[in-house]
Amino acid sequence: MKRFLQRLTGNVLGSLSGFDRLRFRGTKRLLASVKGMLSYLWQMDLLLKDFKAHALSMTEQIRAATEQAAQAAGRPVQYLPSSSQSKEELARQIAARDGIRAGLIAVFSCVEPCWSYEIHRNRSHQHIELQGGQRKCLHYYHYFLDPQLGFLHARLQTWFPFSMHICLNGREWLARQMQATGISYVQRDNCFVAVSDCVRAQTLLDQQLRVDWPSLLEEIAQRVNPVQEQMLAACPVPYYWSVDQSEWATDVLFRSAADLAQWYPRWLRFGMESLHSRDVMRFLGRKVPAEGYGRGNFTSEVVTDLKERPEGIRLKHRLNNNSIKMYDKQGSVLRVETTINDARDMKVYRPKEGDETGAKQWRYLRKGVADLHRRAQVSQAANERYLESLAAVEETTPLGELAASLCQPVRWQGRRVRALNPLAADDAALLAAVNRGEFAINGFRNRDLRELLFGSAEVSAQEARRQSSKVTRQLRLLRGHRLIRKVPKTHRYVLSDKGRQSIAALLAARQANTATLTQAA
Repeated sequence: MKRFLQRLTGNVLGSLSGFDRLRFRGTKRLLASVKGMLSYLWQMDLLLKDFKAHALSMTEQIRAATEQAAQAAGRPVQYLPSSSQSKEELARQIAARDGIRAGLIAVFSCVEPCWSYEIHRNRSHQHIELQGGQRKCLHYYHYFLDPQLGFLHARLQTWFPFSMHICLNGREWLARQMQATGISYVQRDNCFVAVSDCVRAQTLLDQQLRVDWPSLLEEIAQRVNPVQEQMLAACPVPYYWSVDQSEWATDVLFRSAADLAQWYPRWLRFGMESLHSRDVMRFLGRKVPAEGYGRGNFTSEVVTDLKERPEGIRLKHRLNNNSIKMYDKQGSVLRVETTINDARDMKVYRPKEGDETGAKQWRYLRKGVADLHRRAQVSQAANERYLESLAAVEETTPLGELAASLCQPVRWQGRRVRALNPLAADDAALLAAVNRGEFAINGFRNRDLRELLFGSAEVSAQEARRQSSKVTRQLRLLRGHRLIRKVPKTHRYVLSDKGRQSIAALLAARQANTATLTQAA
């Protein structure tokens, strides 16, 4: 990303990286499974035949409290016959109409699908039983203009297990932060086209990651359902907060729409023509073998599509439920955004859950807010790699200049390191291996390169040691030429800025034919 911004010096005001849309899910875990629900009923000394009456009384408490709170604030409670109606658009219209500057805007209610419970009569066993499944029930949507967080909303299910969703926007939050610290800005939609001090604004975005998320979300939940503690006083069940969806956006603010327009068509073409399915798979954390497109059990589809929207032309690369996209917003802002809906496609270096002092390993990224900071790191790494790839578009540094230092022996840590030969098969295979996209997120180890360079077939212990020793020498070769750097306190390595620029150019030149090179010259 640094090289991308350096290349555009004079055209760019600055950049901002942080959360855009965040959708949290609050789950009362004891009530979220049939086994847990039966435990709750036992603790409440309730029979299954009494479940419906108990659930109705709970729902009635929520409805009464919601209408009372809205009435006290002088705000409407409006029923929507169709759940497909845009509630956000309607809320913004009401806020503009009534001049709402802070507090509750409105409450909307509608019947929507949900996961819930009902009592089922099992005729074969001649008894009743509790069953969970897809049902429909009334939901409340509370829309607020929060003094700290800006425009947000919360969705509350009024039937067991009372799940809640809270949606907020990091850019709305940043606007309030900048107002409080005296940073001037121009905002259009959820995008800033001008900021007087991008460095300070980025510091404010970074502060969002250090928030006590459970406390913040609980405070909102209390506003949405003020009687939740009263309802479950006999059997307290707190919310467990997880992240259903996160959008991490990197905005590059251009001085004018004309400055962005001279580059954006070329970047779109590069994204469509040069970023193929394998790149997208690697980009979003999916390992790809040296041959083929996936492991034997990989059945997903990789999709790249181009759409023209009112806010700009959007190029989107999607794998499973995660994606990375690029678009020009409001004419003068280039946005690259990583969206994570399925956290299990990503990895985090952490101990086993429930054993915080145990050994750390690369494990699935958890949906819980405990891993929100790691989610931000993974998303930022993806955005930066995407922008770095754009920096290679029409690279003006001569290939000879890039390769000159690499094709000469150097000294590193007091020892001689041989020259690289990018046209030789062994060195080219090594450069291609370390340049793989999945390594840009989590880095690579000796064992990762061994599998790529020597295959995954089982070998003797002696042969494995020989392969490992050879890869160690190759890593030293790359470190000596400053193409990779070691991640502190790990056995992992990542490409350096020099490595990204040089390796991409050398691999491209190696694949080019004589006619292509002659034409380029």
